[in-house]
Amino acid sequence: MAPKKKNKVNVKNKNEKIKEKSNNYIWLLVVSAAVVLLAVLSFRLYIKLSTVPELPKVDLNVWWGPNTTNPDTSIRKYRILFSDSMQENLRRKFETFRRATRLKSLEETAAYGINSYVLAQIFAHWQFKYKYTERVRYFNRYEHFRTNIQGLDVHYVHVKPNVGNNVKVLPLLLLHGFPGSIKDFYEVIPILTTPRVGYDFVFEVIVPSLPGFAFSQGAVRPGLTAYQMAIVLRNLMERIGIKQFYLQAGDYGHNIGSHLATLFPNQVLGYHTNNPINLSGSASVVWVVGSIWPTLVAKEFADRLYPLREKLAYYLEEFGFKHIQGTKPDTLGVALQDSPLGLAAYIIDRILLFTDPANKYKEDGGLPSFNSTDLIDNVMLYWSTGSITTALRFFKEMYLNNEMEDKLARISTTVPTWGLRAKHELTHSPDFVLRWKFPNLVGTTNLDDGGHYLAFEKPEVLSNDVFRAVKRFLELKKNK
Repeated sequence: MAPKKKNKVNVKNKNEKIKEKSNNYIWLLVVSAAVVLLAVLSFRLYIKLSTVPELPKVDLNVWWGPNTTNPDTSIRKYRILFSDSMQENLRRKFETFRRATRLKSLEETAAYGINSYVLAQIFAHWQFKYKYTERVRYFNRYEHFRTNIQGLDVHYVHVKPNVGNNVKVLPLLLLHGFPGSIKDFYEVIPILTTPRVGYDFVFEVIVPSLPGFAFSQGAVRPGLTAYQMAIVLRNLMERIGIKQFYLQAGDYGHNIGSHLATLFPNQVLGYHTNNPINLSGSASVVWVVGSIWPTLVAKEFADRLYPLREKLAYYLEEFGFKHIQGTKPDTLGVALQDSPLGLAAYIIDRILLFTDPANKYKEDGGLPSFNSTDLIDNVMLYWSTGSITTALRFFKEMYLNNEMEDKLARISTTVPTWGLRAKHELTHSPDFVLRWKFPNLVGTTNLDDGGHYLAFEKPEVLSNDVFRAVKRFLELKKNK
C-alpha cells in the first residue's frame, strides 16, 4: 500500500506546481495588461498635453440677459448709492448680531476660520466708524457708466487723464477677481493716470465690474464662464470705442485676461498679470514631477512651489471654498446675503489668508495690515447690490464648462506679456513654463513680500510695475 501513498503525494505536488505555474501566468498577464494600459494612458495623456489645439471660432454675440426685442445699448452715466433703506436694514441686522450669543474662537489664531477677535474689530468699525455718506462720495469720485452688452447691463469706471499733447494716452483695461471688485483699483487709478518722470505716456483706465459682480448684471442662463466673460469685455471696449488696449489682471481676472489675449491678439497690445501662471495640464505635470528636483524646476524660487506635500496639504485645507462655490453657489449665496457680518467674515477671511499664509496663526489674522474701511468698502459693493450669489456662480460655470477653458489654456498667444509675482502668491509658474503659454514673455518681477491681491494690498508697487512693463512693450514695438 505504501507505493500508492507515494503516487498520491507525487500527483498532489504535480498539481500544486501546475497551479502555481498557472497563477504565475495569470499574474504575468495582469501585470502585462496593467503595463500596457498604463502605457496607453500615458501616451494619450502625452498627446493631450503636447497637442496644441487650433484657435476655436467663438460666437461674439451670445445672449446672456433676459429676452427682449429692444435692448438699450447706449452708454449711460451711473452713480453709486447706499440707500437709506439699505442702511436701516444693516442697522437692524447689526442689532440682531449684537444681541446674539457669540462663541469665542477656540484658539488665539485664525486656524478655525476668521478669529472672533477679528470679527469683533470689523463689526465695531462697521457699526461706529464707517461713514456711509463719505464712502458714497469716495466711490463716486470717478465717473461710472453702464451699457448693455449681449443682454447684460455691464458697469465700468472710466477715468481719462488730464495731460498735454506731448504725453501719449494709452487705454488700459483692469480686471479684478473674487472676492475682489472695482474697489481693488481705487488707489491704483490715480497713480496710473498721473504722468511721471522718465515716461512719455500715461493711462486712460477702464475698470469694469465683472458680469454678475456688484453693479454688473448676472447672466439669466448657464454658461457664462471665463472665456465668455472675455468676449463680453472685448465687446465692452468696442462699445466704448477702444479697438486696441493694454490689459492688467489678477486672481480670476487672469483667467479672463489670458483668454482675451488668446482670442483677440490683435486688440490686446500688451498683457500685465500679477497672477502669472500657466493654466494648462502640462504645467501641473511639471510641478508634480519637479518635486523630485525642485531647484532644477524653480531655481531660487523652489520654496514657492515645494515641498509638494506641504503645498498640497495647504490647497486641500484652504481651497474648500472653491468646491462649495463650484457646486452649490446658490445655497451658499442665500446664507451670505442674509447676514452682512457673515458676508464680511467670508470675504475678509480670504483676503487676509491669501495675503500671507502666516496670518492664519495670528489672533488678529493680519487685520492691522489693512485699513478696515477699505475692507468694508469691498464687502459693501457685494452687500448693497445683492450680487454675492451671481458672483459665486462663476465658479460653477468654470467647473461645468472646463473643456473650452482647458483648450484655450493650451493655445499660446503672441501678445507681449509681463508677470508680477508676489512672495505669497497662491501658485507659481517658472518662466520656462509661462513661455509655453506666453512665448512673448518680455519680463517678470519677483517680490520679496506681498500676496494674492496685490492691487488692493500694494497699489503703488503694482502701478509702478505696469508702467515698467508697458514701457518695455513700447520699446520692443519701436525696435521691430
